Amino acid sequence: MKKQLTIAALLSLTFSYSQDTYQQDTSAVKEIKEVSITKKAFKKESDRFVYDVSRSPVAKGNTAFGILKATPLVSSTDDKTLKVLGKSNAVIFMNGRRTNMNAEAVVELLKNTPAENISKIEVITVPGSEFNVESSEAVINIVLKKKLDDGLNGNFRLTNHQDYYNQQSGAVSLNFRKNKLGISTNINGSNWQRRQYYSLQNGTAEYQNTSEGPIADPNLNLGGYLNMDYALTDRQNIALSWNSWANRSYGSKGELFNTIITPAGTTFTKTINDEDARSYNNSLNLNYEIKTDSTGSKLNMNVAYLNYKRFQHNINSTFNSNTQRETLDLTNRFKQRAPQVIDNYAVTVDYLHKFKNDLTVSVGGNFSKTETDNDTYFEKLNQASGIYIKDDNQSNHFIYQEQISGAYASAEKKIGGKFSGKLGLRLENTHSFGEILNSDLNIKRDYSNLLPFASISYDINEQNNISYSFSSRIRRPSFWELNPVRTYLTPTNYIQNNPFVKASEVYNNNFTYMFKQSYFFVVSHSLTKDDFSQIPLQNGDELRYIRTNYGDKVEFSATVGTQKSFFNSILTTNTNLGLQINRVDAFLAQDPITGDQFSPFIIDTHTNSLLIQTYNTLRLSSKKDWFLGVNYWYVGAQILNIGTLQPLSSLDISIKKIWNDWTFNLEATDLLRTNIVKVDDTQGNGNYNFVTNDQFNRGVQLSVTYSFGNKKIKGVRQIDDASKDAKSRTR
Repeated sequence: MKKQLTIAALLSLTFSYSQDTYQQDTSAVKEIKEVSITKKAFKKESDRFVYDVSRSPVAKGNTAFGILKATPLVSSTDDKTLKVLGKSNAVIFMNGRRTNMNAEAVVELLKNTPAENISKIEVITVPGSEFNVESSEAVINIVLKKKLDDGLNGNFRLTNHQDYYNQQSGAVSLNFRKNKLGISTNINGSNWQRRQYYSLQNGTAEYQNTSEGPIADPNLNLGGYLNMDYALTDRQNIALSWNSWANRSYGSKGELFNTIITPAGTTFTKTINDEDARSYNNSLNLNYEIKTDSTGSKLNMNVAYLNYKRFQHNINSTFNSNTQRETLDLTNRFKQRAPQVIDNYAVTVDYLHKFKNDLTVSVGGNFSKTETDNDTYFEKLNQASGIYIKDDNQSNHFIYQEQISGAYASAEKKIGGKFSGKLGLRLENTHSFGEILNSDLNIKRDYSNLLPFASISYDINEQNNISYSFSSRIRRPSFWELNPVRTYLTPTNYIQNNPFVKASEVYNNNFTYMFKQSYFFVVSHSLTKDDFSQIPLQNGDELRYIRTNYGDKVEFSATVGTQKSFFNSILTTNTNLGLQINRVDAFLAQDPITGDQFSPFIIDTHTNSLLIQTYNTLRLSSKKDWFLGVNYWYVGAQILNIGTLQPLSSLDISIKKIWNDWTFNLEATDLLRTNIVKVDDTQGNGNYNFVTNDQFNRGVQLSVTYSFGNKKIKGVRQIDDASKDAKSRTR
């Protein structure tokens, strides 16, 4: 019911505290270099923050997702997406390469990757020209530990989570090295059922509607990866990576009770949506790398293929009801099939050359071709005959093809031991063509963009550092956002995707001050021109959430924080305090697909929002085998695309026991039941739209982790994946 309840996608827009995420990087040079860190747990490099978690008490028995939430500048308010500085979606890399999966699969991988495998985490708030990321996306690179000897090691993890339902997950990771061959693999699975409760209220001067009820969404997930790396010579390597993920969500059920008030009186109906859906994601990446000299210069080439499939079938039924919410006679029923198939072919070539005078030059290019096939079939029940009849207005076969060519050059230079600077330029050309077969609708676009980047860093002395970065980016809509399909919540309340959505231009500025490698102050500014999202339009009893370009968005944030240990490392804290200012200039009065006119939707205001995040670990024993975790975050009210997101917060407490190679962790989340999404909007003409989404985040989780084998095995070589550009734009 993930797609049916895209009002959660609606909260994805609002709560970019939500996904669809994860954007792309452009391969090689982003070879995100490993930096050797000794004593400092948190450090500012020229273009990134580096968090050393190898000795962190938070890591043992934790997951990659859990350790990311405890990383300075990184946060998560929905346990599904990661943010940098409270606003930018995080692009996830592992060992310098883009993760090979769609957003849901990435989250499952992170939640099933042991944190003990991680050496450090690099947070790049403003990625350089070598990164083919979009919009205001930041990059998070997870550097896995490197081991030394031949042999086999691994770990397994079992988790049981109890919130509204009981959920289980498990994962096994193995690393093997023999002479020139290295193999790493992971397989993970989970069985979880998500419970949500929605309250949707909207109305005009003469019409009021309230829809409320529960959603139950059972999910079975199975995924994993296999990476093989072989040293052809001392300077040449070849590698093959395969990633796979499958999700089955059969028996999803949503039940909304509707109260409709009009001048003619009050009526009650009940809308029930039954859905079966399944998704598959498979990708292959072949990598060749050759070191051209002894200083670190290298040529890196990738060829990749990505195949993504999603099949969805739902039956939506509306019945008359009464004040007792009984199900009476059927008034409306339809069936909808909305499959999507995506094939992506990609090639990247990157060359990095290091000169002896502390100058590094990188050049490269990429080509990506994507084909999507969306064949939506919609049929309504004729109650008189009992036969379903195809609705040609809502059935369509949408084909979309896109080609992106890119080239970049960047140069980084250290001057006098205190200054370092980086300049880059990326050129991108996008050619796309979309059409609905057997119709006159087609969209053709061909445009090019020059995207500059600049950064400078100055070490005032050993304890003080300042830096500044600027970048410009293009944000393209996801493939599923372009598919012109409706997702119904009730017969008159639905979400409409839009093939006419255009890419947005984004400009980012970032200033950082670092003191003693433990305290930081970050100011960032982001301007998005012609942004797009879901915008509510309503007339009378009809409410459409239209995905479209709506106007400009400005985000400003100032954050001060620390990552430091106190009292001989008995207490370790990661605490951030910040102010975020959001300004939205939105206007929409016409459905861009049908041309229908609506009462104007207008947002022309800003909000000042307080952000608090503190993750604390207290060592309870001198043997370093008992730890207490106390974590808290708070996000103040802030204006978003469809209204004002009300304050959110969560208090989490955990207790951890380490026993030999075993780690036991018990965690309680959202103890105060304050992580409930509420979005309010009232227009000047009296139209209003309120959304409340309770995801039952209060819960208890027990995890057990066991590590085994030779702990000194050398890790598999870092590899960049060529198909990463398309992955972030699948669902």
